[in-house]
Amino acid sequence: MTRLIWLIGPSGAGKDSLLAALRHQQIPELLVAHRYITRTTDAGGENHIALSDAEFSQRAACGLFALAWQANGYRYGLGIELDHWLAAGMNVIVNGSRQHLPHAMERYGARLLPVMLQVSNDVLRRRLEARGRETPDAIEQRLRRASHFGTHLPHCAILNNDGSLQQSATALIQLIRHVPEEKRNVC
Repeated sequence: MTRLIWLIGPSGAGKDSLLAALRHQQIPELLVAHRYITRTTDAGGENHIALSDAEFSQRAACGLFALAWQANGYRYGLGIELDHWLAAGMNVIVNGSRQHLPHAMERYGARLLPVMLQVSNDVLRRRLEARGRETPDAIEQRLRRASHFGTHLPHCAILNNDGSLQQSATALIQLIRHVPEEKRNVC
């Protein structure tokens, strides 16, 4: 069965870096989807399609999003091409939203594989400090939120990202290929 892999994790866990590593590996049975976001392309590390609010509204009205949501003052969308890729037999991975997971589960059912990317607090602190986007107080807030991230999602497949990106990419591919049926769609 082809799957939509819904990658979630706290800010700084390495979701964007992991997705970039997967794009460069060109895994035959896996496509990495872009999100459509109403923020500029130079904001953050995510490889996304930047849309104005008007462009986003127009695409939504035309039914061009498989899923769409709002968070952090922005609008996010996943293009309807996801459905075409799944129908063509491809696994697709997306940078998902923890809050929007129930909507993804409703739309994709057993095809959805929620994967929570975890990272230890020490590694997360170093990553947040290195990217230089937050003040020390904001970093402490993110660390507190990260310690509770996913506590209500105990049945997601878990992927630790404390090591190298290559280790995490290899582990994710193995997870996709061998995830037990009971770990699918149960968050």
